[in-house]
Amino acid sequence: MRGSAEPVVVPTPQGDARVTTYAAPPAGPRATVLLSHGAGGGVDAPDLVAMAAGLPVHGVDVMLVEQPWRVAGRRLAPAPARLDEAFVAIVERLAPPAPFVLGGRSAGARVACRTAAALGADAVLALAFPLCPPGRPDRSRVHELVGSEVPTLVVQGTRDPFGGPAALPAGSIAVVAVPGADHGFAVRVRDGGAEAQAAGLAHAVEETAGWLRRAIDRWPGGNT
Repeated sequence: MRGSAEPVVVPTPQGDARVTTYAAPPAGPRATVLLSHGAGGGVDAPDLVAMAAGLPVHGVDVMLVEQPWRVAGRRLAPAPARLDEAFVAIVERLAPPAPFVLGGRSAGARVACRTAAALGADAVLALAFPLCPPGRPDRSRVHELVGSEVPTLVVQGTRDPFGGPAALPAGSIAVVAVPGADHGFAVRVRDGGAEAQAAGLAHAVEETAGWLRRAIDRWPGGNT
């Protein structure tokens, strides 16, 4: 991956965040996607790494966002309202050029859905969206997905215990399923293991790139 020479430190009301940019080639139309991590890991998650490596080829700059709690070395994420406050501050300071997309994995996807409309995002990219805690379908978070107010794509493993692709609302949300993948997009050895995971994520990147061009009305040069 071709990242920035150094991550950029971005101050927020919750402390310093850190952002690393993976840039598309300078020629041709482009968009920007900002992706944050989940509550249990960082920006080295396989799905975030795959998007940062693959989307720039399609004219998409990818910014991987490390929330302040993670930069500070804390093990537990703060309450959703504080995550939202920090993410809003990060996006406002970065002032990404239009068109731009907000997203993330798991808790980061929830933050993107909750803040997209207020920040003027063109779309949301939700990776491993946690529809409900495992075994608790009564605590659905689907309202966050449908409430983003912008086109939304979910990339979801078919074995995700937080809710697989079949549990997503039909019609209103675009979905890319990653066969055999769990919440972290790991695939069991009997289902193909690391090779199947890599193939599934590569397919997800290609599908995401095509969806972005179709979904973003302000894509320079028109949608293709």
